[in-house]
Amino acid sequence: MDLHELFVNIPEALIVIAPDYTVLEVTNKYLTLVLRTREQLIGKNLLEAFPDSPDDSNSKNTSLLRESINKTFREKKTIYFEPLRYDIVRPESEGGGYETRYWEASHTPILNAAGEVKYLIRRTSNVTQRELAKLAHLETENKFKFMTDAVPQLIHTADTQGNVTYVNQRWLNYTGLSAEELLGTGWRNLFHPDDLAAVQKKMDAALPPNEEFQAEVRIRNKEGNYRWHLTKSLPLVNLSGDVKVRVGSNTDIHDTKILVQELLATNEQMAQLSDQVQLAYQKAEAERATLERLIMRAPGLFCILKGSELRFELINPAYQNLYPGRELLHKMVAEALPEIGEQGYLQVLNTVYQTGQDYVAEEVPFTLNRLPGQEPEQIYFNFTYQAIFDAAGHVTGILGFGYDVTPQVIFKRKLKDLGYEVTSPITPPH
Repeated sequence: MDLHELFVNIPEALIVIAPDYTVLEVTNKYLTLVLRTREQLIGKNLLEAFPDSPDDSNSKNTSLLRESINKTFREKKTIYFEPLRYDIVRPESEGGGYETRYWEASHTPILNAAGEVKYLIRRTSNVTQRELAKLAHLETENKFKFMTDAVPQLIHTADTQGNVTYVNQRWLNYTGLSAEELLGTGWRNLFHPDDLAAVQKKMDAALPPNEEFQAEVRIRNKEGNYRWHLTKSLPLVNLSGDVKVRVGSNTDIHDTKILVQELLATNEQMAQLSDQVQLAYQKAEAERATLERLIMRAPGLFCILKGSELRFELINPAYQNLYPGRELLHKMVAEALPEIGEQGYLQVLNTVYQTGQDYVAEEVPFTLNRLPGQEPEQIYFNFTYQAIFDAAGHVTGILGFGYDVTPQVIFKRKLKDLGYEVTSPITPPH
Protein backbone atom coordinates (compact mmCIF):
# COMPACT_ATOMS: atom_id res chain seq x y z
CA MET A 1 0.00 0.00 0.00
CA ASP A 2 1.32 3.44 -0.93
CA LEU A 3 0.85 5.32 2.35
CA HIS A 4 1.94 8.64 0.81
CA GLU A 5 -0.71 8.37 -1.89
CA LEU A 6 -3.25 7.39 0.75
CA PHE A 7 -2.38 10.42 2.92
CA VAL A 8 -2.52 13.07 0.20
CA ASN A 9 -5.93 11.82 -0.92
CA ILE A 10 -7.55 11.86 2.53
CA PRO A 11 -10.71 14.02 2.13
CA GLU A 12 -9.64 16.32 4.97
CA ALA A 13 -7.59 19.53 4.97
CA LEU A 14 -4.41 18.28 6.69
CA ILE A 15 -0.89 19.69 6.82
CA VAL A 16 2.17 18.18 8.53
CA ILE A 17 4.56 20.71 10.15
CA ALA A 18 8.05 20.30 11.64
CA PRO A 19 9.16 22.10 14.85
CA ASP A 20 10.83 24.82 12.75
CA TYR A 21 7.51 25.46 10.94
CA THR A 22 8.66 23.64 7.77
CA VAL A 23 5.82 22.12 5.77
CA LEU A 24 6.46 18.37 5.36
CA GLU A 25 3.30 17.26 3.57
CA VAL A 26 -0.25 18.35 2.78
CA THR A 27 -3.42 16.72 1.52
CA ASN A 28 -4.99 17.68 -1.77
CA LYS A 29 -8.04 18.94 0.13
CA TYR A 30 -5.82 21.41 2.04
CA LEU A 31 -4.30 22.73 -1.22
CA THR A 32 -7.78 23.34 -2.59
CA LEU A 33 -8.81 25.33 0.49
CA VAL A 34 -5.73 27.56 0.67
CA LEU A 35 -5.34 28.12 -3.10
CA ARG A 36 -1.77 26.76 -3.21
CA THR A 37 0.15 24.08 -5.07
CA ARG A 38 2.23 21.39 -3.42
CA GLU A 39 5.40 22.99 -4.82
CA GLN A 40 4.51 26.30 -3.17
CA LEU A 41 4.28 24.69 0.31
CA ILE A 42 6.41 21.55 0.67
CA GLY A 43 9.73 22.43 2.30
CA LYS A 44 8.65 26.04 2.87
CA ASN A 45 8.21 27.89 6.17
CA LEU A 46 4.49 27.89 6.94
CA LEU A 47 4.59 31.40 8.46
CA GLU A 48 6.20 32.78 5.31
CA ALA A 49 3.73 30.92 3.08
CA PHE A 50 0.79 32.77 4.62
CA PRO A 51 1.99 36.34 5.30
CA ASP A 52 -0.10 39.13 6.82
CA SER A 53 -2.06 41.29 4.42
CA PRO A 54 -0.04 44.54 4.06
CA ASP A 55 -3.24 46.52 3.50
CA ASP A 56 -5.07 45.46 6.68
CA SER A 57 -3.74 46.08 10.18
CA ASN A 58 -6.17 43.43 11.50
CA SER A 59 -4.49 40.73 9.44
CA LYS A 60 -2.35 38.75 11.91
CA ASN A 61 -1.63 35.46 10.13
CA THR A 62 1.97 35.16 11.33
CA SER A 63 1.36 35.79 15.03
CA LEU A 64 -1.76 33.61 15.17
CA LEU A 65 -0.12 30.67 13.42
CA ARG A 66 3.08 30.91 15.48
CA GLU A 67 1.15 31.14 18.75
CA SER A 68 -1.13 28.18 17.99
CA ILE A 69 1.72 25.96 16.74
CA ASN A 70 4.01 26.83 19.65
CA LYS A 71 1.23 26.06 22.13
CA THR A 72 0.94 22.53 20.73
CA PHE A 73 4.71 21.98 20.91
CA ARG A 74 4.68 23.17 24.53
CA GLU A 75 1.69 21.20 25.77
CA LYS A 76 2.33 18.07 23.63
CA LYS A 77 -1.34 17.21 23.33
CA THR A 78 -4.12 17.61 20.80
CA ILE A 79 -5.54 21.14 20.95
CA TYR A 80 -8.76 22.41 19.37
CA PHE A 81 -8.78 26.13 18.58
CA GLU A 82 -11.62 28.63 18.39
CA PRO A 83 -12.28 30.09 14.92
CA LEU A 84 -9.37 32.30 13.83
CA ARG A 85 -9.04 34.78 11.03
CA TYR A 86 -6.13 34.64 8.63
CA ASP A 87 -6.00 35.88 5.08
CA ILE A 88 -5.25 33.95 1.91
CA VAL A 89 -3.31 35.34 -1.06
CA ARG A 90 -5.37 34.83 -4.20
CA PRO A 91 -3.54 33.64 -7.33
CA GLU A 92 -2.99 36.25 -10.01
CA SER A 93 -5.31 34.23 -12.25
CA GLU A 94 -8.09 34.97 -9.76
CA GLY A 95 -7.33 38.68 -9.46
CA GLY A 96 -4.54 38.60 -6.86
CA GLY A 97 -4.70 40.41 -3.55
CA TYR A 98 -5.80 38.99 -0.21
CA GLU A 99 -9.03 37.27 0.76
CA THR A 100 -10.24 37.31 4.36
CA ARG A 101 -11.17 33.90 5.68
CA TYR A 102 -12.03 32.32 9.01
CA TRP A 103 -10.82 28.87 10.03
CA GLU A 104 -11.30 26.23 12.69
CA ALA A 105 -8.22 24.16 13.38
CA SER A 106 -6.93 21.35 15.55
CA HIS A 107 -3.30 20.36 16.18
CA THR A 108 -2.29 16.76 16.87
CA PRO A 109 1.35 16.31 17.97
CA ILE A 110 3.36 13.23 16.90
CA LEU A 111 5.89 12.35 19.62
CA ASN A 112 9.20 10.50 19.26
CA ALA A 113 10.50 7.82 21.64
CA ALA A 114 11.83 10.51 23.98
CA GLY A 115 8.42 12.13 24.28
CA GLU A 116 9.37 15.18 22.24
CA VAL A 117 7.21 16.54 19.43
CA LYS A 118 8.63 15.31 16.15
CA TYR A 119 6.01 17.07 14.06
CA LEU A 120 2.36 17.96 14.25
CA ILE A 121 -0.67 17.47 12.04
CA ARG A 122 -2.86 20.53 11.58
CA ARG A 123 -6.47 19.90 10.56
CA THR A 124 -8.24 22.95 9.10
CA SER A 125 -11.85 23.75 8.18
CA ASN A 126 -12.98 26.83 6.27
CA VAL A 127 -15.82 28.39 8.33
CA THR A 128 -15.80 31.80 6.66
CA GLN A 129 -19.46 31.83 5.65
CA ARG A 130 -20.59 30.82 9.13
CA GLU A 131 -18.43 33.43 10.89
CA LEU A 132 -19.45 36.20 8.49
CA ALA A 133 -23.09 35.30 9.11
CA LYS A 134 -22.46 35.51 12.87
CA LEU A 135 -20.82 38.93 12.46
CA ALA A 136 -23.72 40.15 10.32
CA HIS A 137 -26.20 38.88 12.90
CA LEU A 138 -24.31 40.66 15.67
CA GLU A 139 -24.29 43.90 13.66
CA THR A 140 -28.04 43.59 13.11
CA GLU A 141 -28.60 43.05 16.84
CA ASN A 142 -26.47 46.07 17.69
CA LYS A 143 -28.36 48.24 15.20
CA PHE A 144 -31.69 47.01 16.58
CA LYS A 145 -30.55 47.78 20.13
CA PHE A 146 -29.40 51.27 19.14
CA MET A 147 -32.68 52.09 17.44
CA THR A 148 -34.85 50.73 20.25
CA ASP A 149 -32.81 52.63 22.83
CA ALA A 150 -33.35 55.83 20.86
CA VAL A 151 -37.15 55.81 20.84
CA PRO A 152 -39.05 57.14 23.89
CA GLN A 153 -41.14 53.99 24.48
CA LEU A 154 -40.30 51.02 26.70
CA ILE A 155 -39.56 48.35 24.08
CA HIS A 156 -39.31 44.60 24.62
CA THR A 157 -39.34 41.30 22.74
CA ALA A 158 -40.94 38.11 24.03
CA ASP A 159 -41.43 34.50 22.99
CA THR A 160 -44.80 33.12 21.98
CA GLN A 161 -45.58 32.23 25.62
CA GLY A 162 -45.13 35.83 26.79
CA ASN A 163 -41.69 35.40 28.39
CA VAL A 164 -39.64 38.56 27.82
CA THR A 165 -36.32 37.98 26.04
CA TYR A 166 -35.07 41.57 25.59
CA VAL A 167 -35.71 45.05 27.03
CA ASN A 168 -34.32 48.35 25.80
CA GLN A 169 -32.39 50.90 27.87
CA ARG A 170 -35.57 52.91 28.51
CA TRP A 171 -36.89 50.00 30.59
CA LEU A 172 -33.76 50.03 32.74
CA ASN A 173 -33.83 53.81 33.14
CA TYR A 174 -37.53 53.84 34.02
CA THR A 175 -37.53 50.95 36.51
CA GLY A 176 -34.02 51.21 37.95
CA LEU A 177 -33.70 47.43 37.53
CA SER A 178 -31.26 45.31 35.56
CA ALA A 179 -32.23 43.49 32.37
CA GLU A 180 -31.92 40.15 34.19
CA GLU A 181 -34.58 41.23 36.69
CA LEU A 182 -37.02 42.08 33.90
CA LEU A 183 -36.54 39.08 31.60
CA GLY A 184 -38.75 36.02 31.65
CA THR A 185 -41.70 36.88 33.90
CA GLY A 186 -39.86 39.48 35.98
CA TRP A 187 -41.83 42.27 34.32
CA ARG A 188 -44.97 41.11 36.16
CA ASN A 189 -43.55 42.46 39.44
CA LEU A 190 -43.79 46.00 38.01
CA PHE A 191 -47.37 45.87 36.75
CA HIS A 192 -50.06 47.06 39.15
CA PRO A 193 -51.71 44.03 40.76
CA ASP A 194 -55.15 45.30 39.76
CA ASP A 195 -54.11 45.38 36.06
CA LEU A 196 -52.38 42.00 35.79
CA ALA A 197 -55.54 39.94 35.46
CA ALA A 198 -56.82 42.04 32.55
CA VAL A 199 -53.45 41.89 30.80
CA GLN A 200 -53.23 38.12 31.30
CA LYS A 201 -56.71 37.66 29.86
CA LYS A 202 -55.78 39.58 26.71
CA MET A 203 -52.49 37.68 26.43
CA ASP A 204 -54.25 34.32 26.73
CA ALA A 205 -56.60 35.31 23.92
CA ALA A 206 -53.94 36.75 21.60
CA LEU A 207 -50.89 34.49 22.02
CA PRO A 208 -52.16 31.14 20.67
CA PRO A 209 -53.48 32.62 17.37
CA ASN A 210 -50.50 35.03 17.19
CA GLU A 211 -52.64 38.15 17.15
CA GLU A 212 -51.94 41.73 18.23
CA PHE A 213 -53.26 42.96 21.56
CA GLN A 214 -53.12 46.14 23.62
CA ALA A 215 -54.04 47.18 27.13
CA GLU A 216 -53.79 50.16 29.46
CA VAL A 217 -51.73 49.26 32.53
CA ARG A 218 -49.93 50.94 35.41
CA ILE A 219 -46.18 50.27 35.57
CA ARG A 220 -44.09 51.10 38.64
CA ASN A 221 -41.05 53.37 38.12
CA LYS A 222 -37.82 53.47 40.12
CA GLU A 223 -39.33 56.01 42.55
CA GLY A 224 -42.06 53.50 43.41
CA ASN A 225 -44.81 55.41 41.59
CA TYR A 226 -47.21 53.83 39.10
CA ARG A 227 -47.75 55.54 35.74
CA TRP A 228 -50.31 54.58 33.13
CA HIS A 229 -48.96 53.09 29.90
CA LEU A 230 -50.55 51.91 26.68
CA THR A 231 -49.09 48.41 26.19
CA LYS A 232 -49.03 46.86 22.72
CA SER A 233 -47.75 43.49 21.55
CA LEU A 234 -47.67 42.15 18.02
CA PRO A 235 -46.23 38.99 16.42
CA LEU A 236 -43.18 39.20 14.15
CA VAL A 237 -43.70 36.86 11.19
CA ASN A 238 -40.56 35.48 9.48
CA LEU A 239 -40.17 34.67 5.77
CA SER A 240 -41.61 31.20 6.33
CA GLY A 241 -44.76 32.62 7.85
CA ASP A 242 -43.88 31.44 11.34
CA VAL A 243 -43.88 33.49 14.55
CA LYS A 244 -40.88 33.04 16.83
CA VAL A 245 -40.93 36.37 18.63
CA ARG A 246 -43.31 39.14 19.60
CA VAL A 247 -42.43 42.83 19.77
CA GLY A 248 -44.01 45.02 22.41
CA SER A 249 -44.04 48.68 23.39
CA ASN A 250 -45.26 50.65 26.39
CA THR A 251 -46.13 54.29 25.79
CA ASP A 252 -46.57 56.62 28.78
CA ILE A 253 -50.13 57.98 28.69
CA HIS A 254 -50.29 58.89 32.37
CA ASP A 255 -50.81 62.64 31.97
CA THR A 256 -53.49 62.19 29.33
CA LYS A 257 -55.19 59.47 31.34
CA ILE A 258 -55.25 61.59 34.51
CA LEU A 259 -56.41 64.64 32.58
CA VAL A 260 -59.34 62.71 31.13
CA GLN A 261 -60.25 61.29 34.53
CA GLU A 262 -60.21 64.76 36.13
CA LEU A 263 -62.42 66.20 33.40
CA LEU A 264 -64.92 63.38 33.83
CA ALA A 265 -64.93 63.81 37.61
CA THR A 266 -65.34 67.59 37.65
CA ASN A 267 -67.85 68.23 34.90
CA GLU A 268 -70.49 65.85 33.69
CA GLN A 269 -71.01 67.95 30.61
CA MET A 270 -67.38 67.30 29.64
CA ALA A 271 -67.89 63.55 29.62
CA GLN A 272 -68.71 63.35 25.92
CA LEU A 273 -65.77 65.56 24.98
CA SER A 274 -63.47 63.51 27.21
CA ASP A 275 -64.62 60.31 25.53
CA GLN A 276 -63.90 61.88 22.15
CA VAL A 277 -60.45 62.91 23.32
CA GLN A 278 -59.75 59.42 24.58
CA LEU A 279 -60.91 57.93 21.30
CA ALA A 280 -58.84 60.45 19.36
CA TYR A 281 -55.82 59.55 21.44
CA GLN A 282 -56.37 55.83 20.92
CA LYS A 283 -56.78 56.42 17.19
CA ALA A 284 -53.53 58.38 17.06
CA GLU A 285 -51.80 55.59 18.95
CA ALA A 286 -53.26 53.01 16.60
CA GLU A 287 -52.12 54.99 13.57
CA ARG A 288 -48.64 55.23 14.99
CA ALA A 289 -48.67 51.44 15.66
CA THR A 290 -45.60 51.64 17.85
CA LEU A 291 -42.67 49.73 16.37
CA GLU A 292 -44.97 47.68 14.18
CA ARG A 293 -42.80 45.12 12.45
CA LEU A 294 -39.83 46.65 14.24
CA ILE A 295 -38.54 50.10 13.33
CA MET A 296 -39.30 50.10 9.60
CA ARG A 297 -43.03 49.83 10.31
CA ALA A 298 -43.05 52.20 13.24
CA PRO A 299 -45.96 54.62 13.41
CA GLY A 300 -43.62 57.42 14.41
CA LEU A 301 -41.44 59.32 11.95
CA PHE A 302 -37.99 57.76 11.89
CA CYS A 303 -34.92 58.65 9.85
CA ILE A 304 -31.12 58.47 9.96
CA LEU A 305 -29.05 61.24 8.40
CA LYS A 306 -25.39 60.52 7.66
CA GLY A 307 -22.39 62.80 7.34
CA SER A 308 -22.06 66.54 7.50
CA GLU A 309 -24.15 66.73 4.32
CA LEU A 310 -27.09 65.31 6.32
CA ARG A 311 -27.96 62.76 3.69
CA PHE A 312 -30.93 60.40 4.23
CA GLU A 313 -29.56 56.91 4.90
CA LEU A 314 -32.76 55.38 6.31
CA ILE A 315 -36.40 56.46 6.42
CA ASN A 316 -39.44 54.54 7.52
CA PRO A 317 -42.75 54.53 5.60
CA ALA A 318 -44.40 56.90 8.07
CA TYR A 319 -41.75 59.53 7.35
CA GLN A 320 -41.95 58.96 3.58
CA ASN A 321 -45.73 59.33 3.65
CA LEU A 322 -45.33 62.98 4.66
CA TYR A 323 -43.87 63.61 1.23
CA PRO A 324 -45.68 61.43 -1.33
CA GLY A 325 -44.04 61.39 -4.71
CA ARG A 326 -40.69 62.65 -3.42
CA GLU A 327 -37.49 60.62 -3.52
CA LEU A 328 -35.77 61.14 -0.14
CA LEU A 329 -33.40 58.21 0.32
CA HIS A 330 -29.70 59.04 -0.26
CA LYS A 331 -30.47 62.72 -0.86
CA MET A 332 -29.36 65.65 1.28
CA VAL A 333 -32.03 67.19 3.50
CA ALA A 334 -31.45 70.61 1.99
CA GLU A 335 -31.97 69.17 -1.50
CA ALA A 336 -34.90 66.85 -0.78
CA LEU A 337 -36.83 69.06 1.69
CA PRO A 338 -36.11 72.75 1.05
CA GLU A 339 -38.99 73.70 3.36
CA ILE A 340 -36.94 72.29 6.25
CA GLY A 341 -34.40 75.07 5.72
CA GLU A 342 -37.06 77.70 5.17
CA GLN A 343 -38.60 76.92 8.57
CA GLY A 344 -35.29 76.90 10.46
CA TYR A 345 -34.83 73.18 11.06
CA LEU A 346 -31.79 72.75 8.82
CA GLN A 347 -29.92 75.11 11.16
CA VAL A 348 -31.04 72.98 14.12
CA LEU A 349 -29.77 69.82 12.41
CA ASN A 350 -26.41 71.44 11.67
CA THR A 351 -26.09 72.52 15.31
CA VAL A 352 -26.80 68.97 16.55
CA TYR A 353 -24.21 67.59 14.14
CA GLN A 354 -21.58 70.18 15.13
CA THR A 355 -22.11 70.05 18.91
CA GLY A 356 -23.29 66.48 19.47
CA GLN A 357 -26.04 67.84 21.74
CA ASP A 358 -29.53 66.37 21.44
CA TYR A 359 -32.41 68.60 20.39
CA VAL A 360 -35.85 67.81 21.82
CA ALA A 361 -38.97 69.71 20.84
CA GLU A 362 -42.62 69.38 21.78
CA GLU A 363 -45.70 70.54 19.90
CA VAL A 364 -43.64 72.29 17.24
CA PRO A 365 -45.64 73.70 14.30
CA PHE A 366 -44.55 72.75 10.79
CA THR A 367 -45.95 73.92 7.49
CA LEU A 368 -46.18 70.98 5.10
CA ASN A 369 -46.70 70.92 1.33
CA ARG A 370 -47.65 67.34 0.62
CA LEU A 371 -48.36 67.62 -3.13
CA PRO A 372 -47.80 70.36 -5.72
CA GLY A 373 -50.83 72.55 -6.14
CA GLN A 374 -52.34 71.73 -2.77
CA GLU A 375 -52.78 74.26 -0.02
CA PRO A 376 -50.10 73.97 2.68
CA GLU A 377 -51.27 72.58 6.03
CA GLN A 378 -49.94 73.17 9.52
CA ILE A 379 -49.26 70.18 11.70
CA TYR A 380 -47.58 69.79 15.08
CA PHE A 381 -44.84 67.36 16.09
CA ASN A 382 -42.97 66.10 19.12
CA PHE A 383 -39.53 65.13 17.88
CA THR A 384 -35.95 64.41 18.89
CA TYR A 385 -32.74 64.92 16.95
CA GLN A 386 -29.99 62.77 18.49
CA ALA A 387 -26.35 62.74 17.39
CA ILE A 388 -24.87 59.40 16.29
CA PHE A 389 -21.27 58.83 17.39
CA ASP A 390 -18.60 56.47 16.11
CA ALA A 391 -16.27 54.47 18.35
CA ALA A 392 -13.87 57.43 18.56
CA GLY A 393 -16.59 59.76 19.82
CA HIS A 394 -16.99 61.69 16.57
CA VAL A 395 -20.44 62.64 15.29
CA THR A 396 -21.21 60.71 12.10
CA GLY A 397 -24.87 61.46 11.66
CA ILE A 398 -28.21 62.24 13.28
CA LEU A 399 -31.08 60.02 14.37
CA GLY A 400 -34.45 61.70 13.99
CA PHE A 401 -37.62 60.46 15.70
CA GLY A 402 -40.94 62.22 15.96
CA TYR A 403 -44.69 61.84 15.92
CA ASP A 404 -47.73 63.91 15.06
CA VAL A 405 -49.39 65.52 18.09
CA THR A 406 -51.80 67.79 16.22
CA PRO A 407 -54.90 66.33 17.99
CA GLN A 408 -53.36 66.98 21.42
CA VAL A 409 -52.53 70.58 20.47
CA ILE A 410 -56.05 71.16 19.23
CA PHE A 411 -57.42 69.67 22.44
CA LYS A 412 -55.21 71.87 24.61
CA ARG A 413 -56.50 74.89 22.75
CA LYS A 414 -60.05 73.79 23.47
CA LEU A 415 -59.19 73.36 27.14
CA LYS A 416 -57.65 76.82 27.21
CA ASP A 417 -60.80 78.26 25.65
CA LEU A 418 -62.74 76.55 28.45
CA GLY A 419 -60.59 78.20 31.11
CA TYR A 420 -58.20 75.36 31.92
CA GLU A 421 -54.53 76.09 32.37
CA VAL A 422 -52.34 74.31 29.79
CA THR A 423 -48.60 74.13 29.25
CA SER A 424 -47.29 76.15 26.31
CA PRO A 425 -45.45 74.27 23.57
CA ILE A 426 -41.75 74.80 22.85
CA THR A 427 -41.16 77.77 20.59
CA PRO A 428 -40.01 76.70 17.07
CA PRO A 429 -36.49 77.65 15.92
CA HIS A 430 -35.89 80.95 14.14
